[in-house]
Amino acid sequence: MTAVRPAPSEFRRRFAAGEPLVGTFVKTPSSHAIEILGGLGFDFVVIDEEHAPFDRVAIDQCLLAARAAGTAGIVRVAEPTPAKLLAVLDDGAMGVLVPHVSSAAKAREIVSACRYRGGKRGFSNTTRAGGHGTLGLWDHVDAQDRAVTVIAMIEDPEALDELDAILAVDGLDGVFIGRGDLTVALGTAGIEAPEILSVVDRITTAAKAAGKPVAIMVGSGEEAARFRARGASAFIVSSDQGFLRQAASRALADVSRVAGPAAA
Repeated sequence: MTAVRPAPSEFRRRFAAGEPLVGTFVKTPSSHAIEILGGLGFDFVVIDEEHAPFDRVAIDQCLLAARAAGTAGIVRVAEPTPAKLLAVLDDGAMGVLVPHVSSAAKAREIVSACRYRGGKRGFSNTTRAGGHGTLGLWDHVDAQDRAVTVIAMIEDPEALDELDAILAVDGLDGVFIGRGDLTVALGTAGIEAPEILSVVDRITTAAKAAGKPVAIMVGSGEEAARFRARGASAFIVSSDQGFLRQAASRALADVSRVAGPAAA
């Protein structure tokens, strides 16, 4: 019997508990990939507004698809403005992944924009997040403050100098290690360079001391196991575009090999 996957609203609890979670980036502004990924059993998808052509309407449709497919819809916002964060949360995101959180002050601003109690999130319960008005005022406030996950991306050298202060921000649920940006910023040979692995260890050690989980992008199960041993618990593997490219490449090679050269 297949185990029942927890509801998307349980993502924050599961992330905080350090449960092993598997997700992927979604780069294509369409609901179809998310329906497929959710149906396969991915715990979460990250709708990538930062590096893909998403507008608010496309994000709204993709979050609806995530809800229908039973997977947690997280949005990597293009910029951490209160308006941008409010928009994706009102549209039903289970959380936000925020790029370039390089200071504790920035982390506090982001958390404040995402929380009602103790924060400054603009109120509306007539959105998808509020059941289009079916939840009462305080029921909506409590449900959102309980479910919304705020994850800071640590991907700048200056963030390392404020790492403990960032992780100490109340209401920040965890961090994502941006190895790509760190590699470029530090000028190392690649994401597997000793300098980057040292940074990974530094971040995971600080996160463990703060009692907060770590997410990271991986290329394989073997890599996930290595970073699991280092302290990470949430893993993003590839993207909808990456899966399409890999599967299409294999299919093209397989059929071309059997079909042989074209007739003269």
